[in-house]
Amino acid sequence: MKNVYPVVLIPDNDGYVVNIPDFDFMTQGENVSDAIDMARDAISLMGVQYQDENKQLPTPSKVSDVEHEANEIVTLVDVDFSAYRKILENRSVRKNCTIPAWLNTIAEKNNINFSSVLQSALIEKLGLQS
Repeated sequence: MKNVYPVVLIPDNDGYVVNIPDFDFMTQGENVSDAIDMARDAISLMGVQYQDENKQLPTPSKVSDVEHEANEIVTLVDVDFSAYRKILENRSVRKNCTIPAWLNTIAEKNNINFSSVLQSALIEKLGLQS
């Protein structure tokens, strides 16, 4: 699901503070590009969280309705909640497992990639492979 939300870039000594009015949230960035990236990331993360909690996503405000000061930049940030969810769900997580020392020694001598073996075994055990 794609959407576009307005944000306000507020200049400060360290770059920009970013107000995301539709989510009542703020973030920051070192420059305009970084501020927009941070806004996109924050909106995407919050949107996925809203979806997980069965909350309705805020309807994007019109740029003309966004309050701001004369020195602040109002811009639009596009987000793709589905793409962001895929990134979150496909990230790697670290797992610690225990095996007998003798098995570890033989596996290491044979250059076994433990992560690959565990992934393959879990996919097979869970019947996720066709």
